[in-house]
Amino acid sequence: MGKVYLVGAGPGDPELITVKGLKCIQQADVILYDRLINEQLLSYAKRDADLIYCGKLPNYHTMKQETINHFLVKHAKKGKTVTRLKGGDPFMFGRGGEEAQALMKHRIPFEIVPGITSGIAVPAYAGIPVTHRDFSASVAFVTGHRRCDATDAVQWEHLAKGVDTLVIYMGVKQLPFICKQLKLYGKRPQTPVAIIQWGTLPEQKTIVATLDTVVDVVKKHPISNPSIIIVGEVVRLHEQLQWFEMMMDEKMAHGMR
Repeated sequence: MGKVYLVGAGPGDPELITVKGLKCIQQADVILYDRLINEQLLSYAKRDADLIYCGKLPNYHTMKQETINHFLVKHAKKGKTVTRLKGGDPFMFGRGGEEAQALMKHRIPFEIVPGITSGIAVPAYAGIPVTHRDFSASVAFVTGHRRCDATDAVQWEHLAKGVDTLVIYMGVKQLPFICKQLKLYGKRPQTPVAIIQWGTLPEQKTIVATLDTVVDVVKKHPISNPSIIIVGEVVRLHEQLQWFEMMMDEKMAHGMR
């Protein structure tokens, strides 16, 4: 019997993977990897390792979750060391819990290797701390990738009234609905909003607006997934603390010289 490692690859910057996560890549016989992992990480794999792409796009799945689970079990039963490489953290909207359940069902030994989730790292790279003594004592991580109807499981009223900072994953497509719900349940229309695309990578792009204006701003300056949405007063710190994008601008300026 082999063993499976469910590994968080971090938010995009390959240097943000953990030491243990990197060791799992180096020792794996089989690596099943997602669309949003930085493929530079695969260069650390053994030459004879099998690399299996499991990437998913909105509305299109290269490989169904059941098939991924099957491959994890199949290769482990052959005595292989299997690394399941997932963007961010495997248990933060990453379906890692479902994969662990499938392994447990088949009595496959496994370990969880946490990763740096984009909900913390991406705002940090944009100079936005998700908590701050002057602005935010609470933060909620929410998926925006839900049906937008009366049965929506996200409790927008509680989020609007009870949480200082909202970090919304996969929410760009539902942005008008999200803004409408937050304002409906009491968030001030002037509440700052940031949308960060391709966070922690050189092409990182940040748009800052308010709940009232962000939908129109995005129409003028299109932005798409992968993106993180931040709602809350901490967004005001972006202008002061945007270290990463300033660093990228400086590198480009030096390169042009």
